[in-house]
Amino acid sequence: MSHRITRRTRIRTLVAATAVAIASMASAHAGKLDTTGLSSDGNDRFIVKYRDGSAEQRDVGNAKAALNRAARAGAGGKAVALGHVRRLAVGAEAVKADRKLDRAEAESLMQQLAADPNVEYVEVDRIMKPVFSPNDTYYASHQWHYFEATGGIKADLAWDVTNGTGQRVAVLDTGITAHTDLDTNILPGYDFISDAAMARDGNGRDSNAADQGDWSAAGECGTGSTASNSSWHGTHVTGTVAAVTNNAKGVAGVAYGAKVVPVRVLGKCGGLTSDITDAIIWSSGGSVTGVPANAYPAKVINMSLGGGGACSSTYQNAINTAVGRGTVVVVAAGNSNADVSGFTPASCSNVIAVASTTRTGARSSFSNYGSLIDVAAPGSDIASTVNSGTTTPTTEGYSLMNGTSMAS
Repeated sequence: MSHRITRRTRIRTLVAATAVAIASMASAHAGKLDTTGLSSDGNDRFIVKYRDGSAEQRDVGNAKAALNRAARAGAGGKAVALGHVRRLAVGAEAVKADRKLDRAEAESLMQQLAADPNVEYVEVDRIMKPVFSPNDTYYASHQWHYFEATGGIKADLAWDVTNGTGQRVAVLDTGITAHTDLDTNILPGYDFISDAAMARDGNGRDSNAADQGDWSAAGECGTGSTASNSSWHGTHVTGTVAAVTNNAKGVAGVAYGAKVVPVRVLGKCGGLTSDITDAIIWSSGGSVTGVPANAYPAKVINMSLGGGGACSSTYQNAINTAVGRGTVVVVAAGNSNADVSGFTPASCSNVIAVASTTRTGARSSFSNYGSLIDVAAPGSDIASTVNSGTTTPTTEGYSLMNGTSMAS
């Protein structure tokens, strides 16, 4: 009897150990799960990257089948269907659920996706927003940041050496509006906003990078969000980069000899990570399925946008690809008066993260900070080009804005 009990005990122990080993092996091969960006307002967009060499990576049809298998298990015990939106330029899949999932449901679905041994990572298709704080007062000569000894960047002295001639800068932002202080320095760009409601132009991606306005009503961009007028953020950033200079009007651009490729990635309520990372690849001269080749690859990419959370795999892969082509990626540090390590894409490797300073040379009160900051530049009360419309574009104008967007 004792022999049988011992034998049974050994068998049970062996079975348990085998189960633990199998579970450990499955865990070791599970994909990386990044739930940063999950919202209490509901979640329906995700990014799934299958491992290089896998059947799903080799063929989009296999990826769609794998996504369907994972979705059949439901999300938090409730039925859900996953639609394949497109394959991103970094090789990951943008997917969308057929309904908004609460946080628990979204985590459950993401865990099911990540459990597939062929999955490299699963993350939220995070929303990024312009990094600025508007200031309504405008003074025509308020460009202290170029020439003042204390807080300025001494651009007036640098212009004796170089003004950016021959360089191209891709500004990934809200797009561009017509402005006589900009137009001659603007090259053809592209609109990467795939969601028609966010784009406001009645369609998805197209070759028209015009800013349609990013105004929103109260509550439209999430619970507690306030109503806001259109920012014309991309036009303001573009003016800082390369406004036409020495033309007896308006403002001067830091690199007024350069040309700007406007790349629209931010619309109503912000922009999707899946759109922004495709735009990074395209701006540096890479190919994006369904998008014409970029005739004007940029030497510099400016991203004055961001969101909470450390750098995601999708962002890092896109940035690495761009830098590998010789493109410099400049990113606004963010305006949360917090350590930049908690913000994307400013916390990514291979970027130049830019903080903001005031007229006295001190850190702007809103500027993010920390060891990942590479350089600081004036970002308080910066005058540049805008549009005067509160919603849709009307007449051109000028305005002051505060933010690390202005610094970068």
